[in-house]
Amino acid sequence: MALIMEQMPIVFGALNVGFLQTLKLFIVTLIGSLPLGLIIAFGSMSGFRPLKYFTKLVIWIIRGTPLMIQLLIVYYFPGLVLGNSIWGGGESGRFLAAAVAFIFNYACYFAEIYRGGIQSIPVGQHEAGKVLGMTRVQIFFRITLLQMIKRIVPPISNEIITLVKDTSLARIIALQEIIWAGQAFMKGSQGISGAIWPLFFTAIYYLLFSGLLTLLFGALERKLDYFR
Repeated sequence: MALIMEQMPIVFGALNVGFLQTLKLFIVTLIGSLPLGLIIAFGSMSGFRPLKYFTKLVIWIIRGTPLMIQLLIVYYFPGLVLGNSIWGGGESGRFLAAAVAFIFNYACYFAEIYRGGIQSIPVGQHEAGKVLGMTRVQIFFRITLLQMIKRIVPPISNEIITLVKDTSLARIIALQEIIWAGQAFMKGSQGISGAIWPLFFTAIYYLLFSGLLTLLFGALERKLDYFR
């Protein structure tokens, strides 16, 4: 026990650094994937059939293959084709590649949620907007959007909480996120070797982060109750 108490400052220092990397990947993914998902959703509902079918094909491929494989392809494939990695070296290059893979993956999932939310709005409301002389853009932002947000909050929140845990997959390309930091002490890191207990604390980080998001989304759902 005394040894563990001595090791704790070292372990928590490493876990905090790993968690900041996890948090950064989480935030960057959300910033990129939420708007991109809406653009992809519009593409999948487009009246221009080539665009519609191409978008649906891309969504099918991304949703039908593991994120881990997508990470490996995004990180390694350009280097194999071009003979030189486009991501650069070091931790920043691995982070950039992971961010691109995560953003595109989650954008495709969000696109399907957006599409379901948009198509759940009664057609009569869209037609009423046309009668009032509103443009398609005005109808979307003034009539459809707020009602859609209320309907998609539960599935979106579920995907976002899943994203918290999926960030751990970035270690497949050696991105030093929180699980990488915790697992390093099993193999030998900063003078500590064969210690498995740091991994239990990584689980606590995830639980606390997911719990905080659950509370925030619960509060958001209550705020949007007036759209019933």
